[in-house]
Amino acid sequence: MSKWYEKAVFYHMYPLGMTGAPKENNVQQTEHRFGELSDWLPHLQDIGCTAIYIGPLFESSTHGYDTRDYRLVDRRLGDNEDFKEFVKKAHDLGIRIVVDGVFNHTGREFFAFQDIQRNRENSPYRNWYKGINFGWNSAYNDGFSYESWRNCQNLVNLNLYERAVKDYLFDVIRFWIHEFDIDGIRLDCADCLDFDFMKEMRWITGQEKEDFWLMGEVIHGDYARWANDQMLHSVTNYELHKGLYSGHNDHNYFEIAHTIRREFDENGGIYRGRKLYSFVDNHDVERIITKLNNKDHIRSVYTLLYTLPGIPSIYYGSEFGIEGRKEQGSDDSLRPRLLVEECRKNNAHPELTAYIRALGELRKDNEILVQGVYRELLLMNRQYAFARILDGRAVIVAVNNDEAPSEIYVPVPVGAAELTDWVTKEKRAVENGKVKVSLDACGTSILYQE
Repeated sequence: MSKWYEKAVFYHMYPLGMTGAPKENNVQQTEHRFGELSDWLPHLQDIGCTAIYIGPLFESSTHGYDTRDYRLVDRRLGDNEDFKEFVKKAHDLGIRIVVDGVFNHTGREFFAFQDIQRNRENSPYRNWYKGINFGWNSAYNDGFSYESWRNCQNLVNLNLYERAVKDYLFDVIRFWIHEFDIDGIRLDCADCLDFDFMKEMRWITGQEKEDFWLMGEVIHGDYARWANDQMLHSVTNYELHKGLYSGHNDHNYFEIAHTIRREFDENGGIYRGRKLYSFVDNHDVERIITKLNNKDHIRSVYTLLYTLPGIPSIYYGSEFGIEGRKEQGSDDSLRPRLLVEECRKNNAHPELTAYIRALGELRKDNEILVQGVYRELLLMNRQYAFARILDGRAVIVAVNNDEAPSEIYVPVPVGAAELTDWVTKEKRAVENGKVKVSLDACGTSILYQE
């Protein structure tokens, strides 16, 4: 039986942008915005999302990743009681909550860094950060230098080899589990974190909650180094993310198929058995509908997101076809304020919302799409078909990135006299081991056995 996170459909919330919170945290009083976020919960349930990845949430100075206080919800969003109530409402609807864990670095307003500023060599926290050098200086004229994330000196790298730092962060994690009943953590910059730190975190969180989920942000590299039985359950599948949009823009399904064959093929895929976190957009990359040269490819993209191996995730608002492009290096347009009722009322892409809702229904309790092995059935530049197979049963998916209709004959990898079209419910006869699939321009087809 699958774990909750293996069969989940995630909804990704970036709350500071989603609620229109001030960009600078210089507010004097707590601003209670979790009511706006709670308003989204019935919508999430409606479109078939069963888990939320929300973050960053820790009290911070600006964009959320420059942490001030790990034990407080950012005052621009609300207080701890507000978030506790949000989690309870989500749980009551059967929706799990996973939060951002920003453990690679802190902001400069974090208490340990400020103590070093005041006491220098005499600070008991002088070993909490990497590369502290009291003989050099920083861009902020601190009178000492330090390592920072990608040379952003407002993000000071923690020293995760220091026992006191690890104990502090593990206590923070226990606090969030006990205080808020969270179900998992998405580790920011997981590709920068110490492996032993993540191994110990896996053990500790497993003691606190047997089904606690750890997912890491990893862009490049061998994902198996992070996603394994000793460290994290999953990582972000950026390799697939790239293929899903560029494979359509270039009319080249070979790119997507090569990625999946390399990762998950039943006969040699290097990540077989792992459930990577799949997405088509997030708070750091442009919105999928903005990136597609032909917007009509959007259905095929989401079809692949939900049916290829992986744990699918929807970035807030993208189910309504919200656009978002990086402008002059700014991510602001990727993280707009959205109110769910306004999105529903002014929905310019109701057919997309309805299709994502239908995909959520398809995914619901469908063990074939969760645990089924992947098998490529047909591959051309503009047409692609594959199966997910479990216990002698299969779901067959075909997609067409051509602007013209296509008719293809797809091998059927299991013994079946006929298959049922998921959308039309029409029966399709299997003849000589193949089924005829008629695809609309930029169309998709999903067939299954009754």
